[in-house]
Amino acid sequence: MSDLFDTFLDWSYIAEVFPDLLRTGLWNTLTLACSSALLGTVLGLGLALMGLSRHRWLRWPARVYTDVFRGLPAIVTILLVGQGLTVVARPVVGTNPYPLGILALSLIAAAYVGEIFRAGIQSVDRGQSEAARALGMTHTATMTRVLIPQGVRRVLPALVNQFIALVKDSSLVYFLGLLTSQRDLFRIGQDAAANSGNLSPLVAAGLVYLAITVPLTHVVNHIDRRLREGRPVRGGDTLAEFEPARG
Repeated sequence: MSDLFDTFLDWSYIAEVFPDLLRTGLWNTLTLACSSALLGTVLGLGLALMGLSRHRWLRWPARVYTDVFRGLPAIVTILLVGQGLTVVARPVVGTNPYPLGILALSLIAAAYVGEIFRAGIQSVDRGQSEAARALGMTHTATMTRVLIPQGVRRVLPALVNQFIALVKDSSLVYFLGLLTSQRDLFRIGQDAAANSGNLSPLVAAGLVYLAITVPLTHVVNHIDRRLREGRPVRGGDTLAEFEPARG
């Protein structure tokens, strides 16, 4: 039991690797996850609108894209994009693997985010769009002013869950080759574990991942609960605040 404890929880190795994890690994992991989440959300919203279009030439490409990138393992997409596009991207980004890694993660995220947005928009009551059209709003105005805002509000928990998945998938970018200053949490933990012959640095990296994902999971649960139950009534609230104004 003592040997098992020393293999996974040797505090001297954990203390040695923690500064690098926080100073370099955490920043790089969040850079990859946040950048790909932003780009993936924009692409995903475009895919959702294409998937809801009345035109087949927009719906079908969106469906094919979604099926392909949801069906491929993340590591396959990262290697295909990160290595396959190197020749084209090298004049622009040089040998830095981050741009192509972010692009690959964004393409993966877009497929999932697009389905999340599409489901959220379709969940809005049909009467909302009919009322908007009755007021003379165009299809575009109905989507941008009525359906999309309500749909996005409904899928916020799912979007946060997707960001959590990106935080974890960002560890796969190390397959593209990283400089010392570009290493993420996983790579730093793995390198330290390989050099020391002990798995405690990898456990330390896992603890930092948990420090990111567990609070976000509770945020998702809180948002979901608030969306389902509404704002709780406080002692100072009066019924007049919740009644519609009368003319």
